[in-house]
Amino acid sequence: MEDSGKLIKVLIHAYDDEEFKQKSKLNPNPISLPVNPESFTQNFKVELNQQQGQGNQGTNPDYKGTKPEELKLDFVFDGTQIIEGYKYNGDDPSVKAQIDILMKTVYNMEGEIHRPHFLQVQWGKFVFPCILSNLDLNYTLFKPNGDPLRVKASTTFLNYVAQKERVARERKKSPDLTHVRLVKAGDRLDLMAYKIYKDSNYVLQVAKANALSSFRQIKPGTELVFPPVDKTSEV
Repeated sequence: MEDSGKLIKVLIHAYDDEEFKQKSKLNPNPISLPVNPESFTQNFKVELNQQQGQGNQGTNPDYKGTKPEELKLDFVFDGTQIIEGYKYNGDDPSVKAQIDILMKTVYNMEGEIHRPHFLQVQWGKFVFPCILSNLDLNYTLFKPNGDPLRVKASTTFLNYVAQKERVARERKKSPDLTHVRLVKAGDRLDLMAYKIYKDSNYVLQVAKANALSSFRQIKPGTELVFPPVDKTSEV
C-alpha cells in the first residue's frame, strides 16, 4: 500500500485494555512488518441453523448470529539480507529475535492483564481492532548450524469490539432479550409491552417483573424492565 510514492508498512499496535486506549507497557511502540504482505483476506461469516426436520427434504436455515470478522495475513521474516527493501527496526536482526518480538506482542500472555494483548493491525488508513486467533510459523530456510534464516508467518486475527460498544452498535430489539425503558409522561404499560413484544397481553408478566401493584398507572421517570417473555405462561 502506497501513499504519494512512500511505502507504508503494516503496523501491529498492542494494548492492555479492550477499549484500545492504554498502550502496552511492555510494547508501547508498534511493530512494523519488515515485508508487507502481497494481499490480505477478510472473512465474513453468518451462522445459520440448518438442522433438517425429520421427513423433510429441504431446510429453512434460521439466522443464529454473525461471526466476528477475520483478517488473515501472510508475511515473511528473513535473515538472508537479500530481499530488497527488507528492513527490521529491532536491535537484533536475526530471525529468532524478530519472531520473539512478534510472539511477545501478539501471542504471549501479558502478566498484568492475564491474557495476550488486544491488537490493532494498521495498514495506511485500514485499522482492524482485534485479537490473535491463530499463528502458524513455517520455517523454510536454515543456516548450517540449524538457526532459521526465513520464516513464513500465517496469522488470523479476530475482530474485537468491547462489549459496551458492541451493545451500542447492535441495539437489539428482540423480544427474547431483556430491555430497560424509562417511563415518559403519557406512556402506557400495555403499549410499551406491545412495542417490544408485538403483543400487549404480556403486560401482566411485565408488571410482575417490576413488582407493580397496577399496570394502569405508571410513574414518569421510572425505569421498567421488560424481561424475555414466557410464552408458555398464561397471559
